[in-house]
Amino acid sequence: MRLRAGDPEDYEAAFRGLYIQAFRVGERITGSPHDAEDVASEAMATTLRRWSAVRDLPHLEPWVKRVAANLAIDLIRKRPRPVAVPFRDVDDAFARAEEHADLAQLLARLPRRQREVLTLRYLVGLGEADVARLLRVSVGSVKRHASRGTSALRQKLRPSDPNLEVSVVVL
Repeated sequence: MRLRAGDPEDYEAAFRGLYIQAFRVGERITGSPHDAEDVASEAMATTLRRWSAVRDLPHLEPWVKRVAANLAIDLIRKRPRPVAVPFRDVDDAFARAEEHADLAQLLARLPRRQREVLTLRYLVGLGEADVARLLRVSVGSVKRHASRGTSALRQKLRPSDPNLEVSVVVL
């Protein structure tokens, strides 16, 4: 459906055809009819807000499709990316942690975020980016919590004799 200057069509008349186009774009990009409904509704709300400026565009349908595509892409970007952790790896990590009860007790004394980062990073073996994505924090935050957590573990494991050197080996 092309709306041109001078056509008697108004927003209500154009709504159905434009909504269907926006829905199709949203569904192709998101892969979900539920998300496509949200995208199409938001695209049509944007179209309504700007109707006086866009109704006479010779390329109204492509404009609405582009709005829908941008909204769908934004929706996908906001979704957390799933981090696949094989169950076998998690089970192995817990088994190793149980073998080292002292380490488990020390980890339990750390603040929650440091404990989560150290466990995922070193016991489960995830990379910094995967840990950040899983915990919904920045990579810098993961690095900071890992550094603070390992420093706290070193402090707790350090012997009273300052001449002795202790190296902390995390599983």
